[in-house]
Amino acid sequence: MKKILLETSFSKIYMIVMIIITLLILGGYFSYAMFTVSKEKSNAVSIVTGNLTYKLLVDGEEGNTLTVPANSRQDFIVTLSNPNNRIARFNFYYLGDLPDGVDIGYIEKDEYNVPPTETGINLEKVDTTGSSNTYIVRVANTTESEISIELGVSVGLDYNDLELPSDGHLLRKIISTGTVKEVIEDDIMNRLNYEDSEQTFVTGSNPYNYVWYSGKLWRVVSIDPSDNSVKLVTQWNISTASYDDDSSAFEGSYMEMWLNDTTVDGFLGNLREPEKFIKMDSKWNASMMSDGSKLPSEEEGGTVVEDAVGLLNIYEATAGQGGNAAARCLSNGLVWWTLTPVTSSEVYRILVNRNINNVNVSVRVGIRPSINLKPEIKIVDGDGSENNPYRLESDSDSNLSGTLLNTRYSGEYISFGTGENNLYRIVSHETDGLTKITSAESLKENGIFKRMSFGDTIYYSSTNTIGSFLNGEYLTSNTYLTNEQVNMIEYNTTWYLGTVGNGSYRLAKYTDINMTSLTSNITVVKVGMLRIGELLAGQFNNHVNSSTYWTLTPANSSNMFNINNDGNSYGYSNSGGLYIHPSLNLKQNVIITGGDGTLQNPFEVALQ
Repeated sequence: MKKILLETSFSKIYMIVMIIITLLILGGYFSYAMFTVSKEKSNAVSIVTGNLTYKLLVDGEEGNTLTVPANSRQDFIVTLSNPNNRIARFNFYYLGDLPDGVDIGYIEKDEYNVPPTETGINLEKVDTTGSSNTYIVRVANTTESEISIELGVSVGLDYNDLELPSDGHLLRKIISTGTVKEVIEDDIMNRLNYEDSEQTFVTGSNPYNYVWYSGKLWRVVSIDPSDNSVKLVTQWNISTASYDDDSSAFEGSYMEMWLNDTTVDGFLGNLREPEKFIKMDSKWNASMMSDGSKLPSEEEGGTVVEDAVGLLNIYEATAGQGGNAAARCLSNGLVWWTLTPVTSSEVYRILVNRNINNVNVSVRVGIRPSINLKPEIKIVDGDGSENNPYRLESDSDSNLSGTLLNTRYSGEYISFGTGENNLYRIVSHETDGLTKITSAESLKENGIFKRMSFGDTIYYSSTNTIGSFLNGEYLTSNTYLTNEQVNMIEYNTTWYLGTVGNGSYRLAKYTDINMTSLTSNITVVKVGMLRIGELLAGQFNNHVNSSTYWTLTPANSSNMFNINNDGNSYGYSNSGGLYIHPSLNLKQNVIITGGDGTLQNPFEVALQ
């Protein structure tokens, strides 16, 4: 009996001891695993925290440093992964205070994650769904020096809240979608200037203020604080024309007429749903100025014109730098009209070198139209750069395959032509059902722009030098077009050869500025060129990289108007040699088979 009791006692003691040992082991394990650390050392990628680790990738490479050059902005793809065989909790942040002029945050997109709050977020164990998160981290640096920002990560047990280290900071959400005002104001690269109570100007030397709307690339100029509308100006010269023939007043001028012409021949008539996007009753300060001061307001006796479309006045064009130099953020390396009269017959223009001068209104200068977007217009995509401009809600079409090309908008890009001549743009739908297009730049041969004389007459035809080439070798040689593309071209269409002189753009097509009747000077051929004052008859690159090309419009009995490489237009001897922008009309049954009409993703087209 005593032996049995002893054995029972021993068993109880043994069990108690084993339980105590087990508890001690478990306590030690959890005590050991409770620690969390931050990744704060340069090039420290994976730090053991008890038995928990983490992995951080920046643009696919292990690391934790984000380096951005001076005066630039950069997006990084950052992936945080759980390499452990159990669920763990993670936090993600940047270390240290930001210098003035530097910003960091995350971009919220459907395919990317939102960084966790201070308490952290759980990630599943390695090699399972949910074991990693990927973020878009944006760093903006407006300083004159390269900057580097260190990222930190904390890791702990899945059931314990984390805390930020003393020098850790959560990433803010950057506004990448929302109203145009909200997105522009949220980006420090735009360096907004609030000194003028009537307009908040974008003044950054490298701003992210590019907008793609209605087939054209625009720049944000300013925000109107009174109603939050946003002023845009086209990045390039959409056309070239005289301001007027005798008066520098904007109201009643040929320029006002062209900008607000709702027919197929003008600018406003070729914009996408302008009533939906644009303040149709915008006010344009067209006051005369000669002393460089701010223009007087309407209340101060200034000249204010109400129109849907205008131009930038000299104050707006130079805001941000002052003096006689156009703001760097608006410079395009070309010559273009402003809205501001200097005398009764002269208007300011911006020059290639960003200086300004005044010139007679009859001179043909590049045109950069300006509009005011309604305050409710939203940005839905893009990052505001030239190569990825902001896209506007209801103007960011996708899945256009099968859509008729004749429903699309002036300025949109088309993959057309062959080799180095494979990019065209929509001009207009001048002939009902057809789509007029033109080459995006002058024709090339072996990388060199092709130069040719106009011919022995000022009237274009299939028999003069340039017309013979465009309606012969250009169509048949397979050097410039494929047989399939030639079949897309309407056989014969009308090309207008009216003489403009110093008058209205309308005289290139009509007998008078009231468009009473069409000019009798015409030719009917398959391939032509653009006329002076027509949409897309401008320069879409700076003068260094652009070429001077012919138009169809006679200047006088022996000269033809060209589009000069600086954006101006002059009369040039028809026997001289210039470059060629062919234009043609595509048939009404040409459809889109791919692309979205932008420079980066032009439409692919085919016959239906």
